[in-house]
Parts: sequence; C-alpha cells; structure tokens
Amino acid sequence: MDEEYDVIVLGTGLTECILSGLLSVEGKKVLHMDRNDYYGGESASLNLTQFYRKFRPKQSPPADLGRDRDYAVDLIPKFIIASGELVKILVHTDVLRYLEFKQIAGSFVYKNGKISKVPSTEVEAARSPLMGLFEKYRAKKFFEFLQKWEEEDPTTHQGLDLDKDSMRKVYQHFGLEPGTQDFIGHALALYLDDDYINKPARETYERIVLYTTSMARWGKSPYIYPLYGLGELPQSFARLSAIYGGTYMLDKPIDEIVLNKDGSFAGVRSGAETVRAKMVIGDPSYFGAGKEAEGGKLRVVEDGKVVRAICILKHPIPGTEESDSVQIIIPQNQVNRRNDIYIAMVSSTHKVCADNIYVAIVSTIVETSAPENEIQPGLHLLGSIYDKFVTVSPLYTPVANGKQDHIYITRSYDATSHFETVVEDVQDVFKRVMGKDLVLKKRESDSEQ
Repeated sequence: MDEEYDVIVLGTGLTECILSGLLSVEGKKVLHMDRNDYYGGESASLNLTQFYRKFRPKQSPPADLGRDRDYAVDLIPKFIIASGELVKILVHTDVLRYLEFKQIAGSFVYKNGKISKVPSTEVEAARSPLMGLFEKYRAKKFFEFLQKWEEEDPTTHQGLDLDKDSMRKVYQHFGLEPGTQDFIGHALALYLDDDYINKPARETYERIVLYTTSMARWGKSPYIYPLYGLGELPQSFARLSAIYGGTYMLDKPIDEIVLNKDGSFAGVRSGAETVRAKMVIGDPSYFGAGKEAEGGKLRVVEDGKVVRAICILKHPIPGTEESDSVQIIIPQNQVNRRNDIYIAMVSSTHKVCADNIYVAIVSTIVETSAPENEIQPGLHLLGSIYDKFVTVSPLYTPVANGKQDHIYITRSYDATSHFETVVEDVQDVFKRVMGKDLVLKKRESDSEQ
C-alpha cells in the first residue's frame, strides 16, 4: 500500500462502484477499499448466514428456509427502470454482459383499501377498477395529450406551457379527480410526495414518458431486476474497474482519513499502513456520518430517515395475481401521510431465495417517532409473515462539494423505488471530480484485454 493513486474510493456500494469503473475507464489509477468482506456496502445482497449475522448475530438461520447459497437478500429495495439512466450506463460501459435480468411481473397501486394492477395494456386500462367510466375518458384525453405533445408544434400544447404551468394546472385542465392525480403522480411519475404538484409540469411529463416507454419495452411492468440480487450490480462495475487497472481491497478497516496541513485530502490509513492519493470518494459512513470527522469538521448531515422491513414470506402477496415479483405503491394520501409507502417483492425466480420463498421489503421515509408503525399499511398487505427484519437508516447528505479539500462524499440511498437518483448522484460527483459532464459513449470491446 505504499503506492500513490489518483483516486481512493471508500465503500463498494453501487454509487461508488459505478464511479470507480467510470474513472478507471477515464485512465485514473483507482484504489477501491471496503471495511466489509463483501461487495455492495449499504446496497449489498447477503446470503442467509450473512443476513442473520447482520440482524441477529446470536441466531442461526432456520433450517426450513433452505440452503445458504440459494439466498441473495437485498438490503436496499430498488428496481431498474427499463429505459432509465442506469440501463444506459450498463449498455454504454458494456457492464451489461456480466449481468442477466428478469422482468418484474407487475406493478400495483393501493386505492380505497385494496390493491389494483397498474394497467399495462388498453384492455387492462378499460377493465381497471382504478377509475370510473367518465374519469377513464378524461384520463385518456390526458395521456393522448402527452403522447401527441410536439415541442415545436404549439397546436399540440392545448394552451399549456410545461416549463411555466404547474402540474396542478395541467390536472385541472383535464378535470382529473384527486384519486387519478394520486395514480399519475405516484404510480407513474413515481414521486414520493405531493411537492411536485406546484412545480412546473416538465419533469412530471418526462417521468411519465420514462415510465410508459419502459412499460412498452417489456409489457407487464416497466421494471427489470438482476438475477442473484442487486449486489450483482456493484460487483459488475468492480470488474469494469479491474479490467482498466483498478485495485480492490475488501475487509480492510479504514482507521483514518489523513489530511494535509491545509485540511485537504492526503491519504487513508489502515492499521500501520497509509496509502496516498490526489482525492477520495466515499459513502457517508466513512466520513463521520453526521458526527465530527477528522480535523473537527462536520462533513455530512442527516437529512431524514428511511424505515425498511425485510419480510420473508412463504406465499405470494395476496391480490397480486400470484405474481412472483411485484412493486406496490401506497400513495401518501391513501393513508394520511406525507410520503408514499413502497413494497418490493422478489422470489426464487430471480435466484435470490429458495423455492417457494418470497422476499418482500416495505419502506418509507420516517415521519414520526414510531417508524415501524408507519409501515403497518404495507405490512398488512403481505398476509402472514414468516419472519421480519426492521431497520431505520439515516439519510446523509454531504455539506461541501469536495472541490476545495478533494473529499467527494456520495449520498445515502433514498426511499425511491428505482435507481434514477443514484445515477444523478454519480453524474454529479463525476462532474465535480473530472470537471466535465459524464458523456455516455459506447466503448470498443475490451475482450482482448
């Protein structure tokens, strides 16, 4: 560890692994370290033994859950939007070749005490109980408006300006009911809360287009998911980094972030060894995570909490057409909350658990002093739960952009059900580190390397 590197990356979460892969491709000499003995950090997928060791150190996994190696349980529940930014990065870095994906069988939304499928065809839309007959007509007019929108053709705009008019005004223009607004804003545009309604409609329009194009790509739902769990994603980007000369060290305690006299980054100490680099990128847990770090400086602040319940089931979720994988969104207005509740379920079809076992994760942003009570509406939909593991994780945000001290800190994984915000963080850190935008262009094959 006496070499000097261009970049040290701390933590092997997905954000950090994408960045180390991209920076290695850019020709940077990268050293990637993690205190854990497995890849993934907060976004890891654990086998049964690792999973129980993390949550219940004194308890062995029950024998009736099957073989240890059949499991890859995600700690962070997210799906991949088929036409989203993460897929573009996977394609353009050629990391896609290391992975195999399967579609998520269905997307559902909670309304008036029951769950209904988000329609994926015109026939399903016509039969859907989510709207009455006249409301379906109004909603059809709204979706036709989105479909026919041409930026350069004012005749398609119906007098609306997406950059100036709020989404509330757009809803009012089409006379859409509050329940339909909930469906569009939360099940299609995938907003966590209702703040978007008073903002310009452009982003909502783009989010709905992303959802519908992703749905059109696959049919049943807009989501895909990697076989063997989300932990495959960081490992695949780690391979990309290694191909381009990146060095990895797992199970390496990080004892100190070493600073120069002016407070800028100098290196990282692990035990008696210190390795030096021009800059460091890492997740918040390596930089005090809300406490004062080296030099008495606060580097990250808590910006809320997420509660997640990882539930092991022995049956599909009732009311989901026996689906082997689903997303269920409970819009906040349906349960008198400020933030939505998400349910993500996968099964042995995705090689993440034994046959006839289902893993469902219920999550939301914490609003009260009793987080587990807040996810009860989601837990209630699961039916009988074989076992449940609840975590409350702080959301940390860096206080500085890193340009002055060359310490670039990533954000915690939020409560959204997809990876779009993760990619936004990657693009943001990449631009600060490299001084240029991340431009995704197809690399030449490196199979000979």
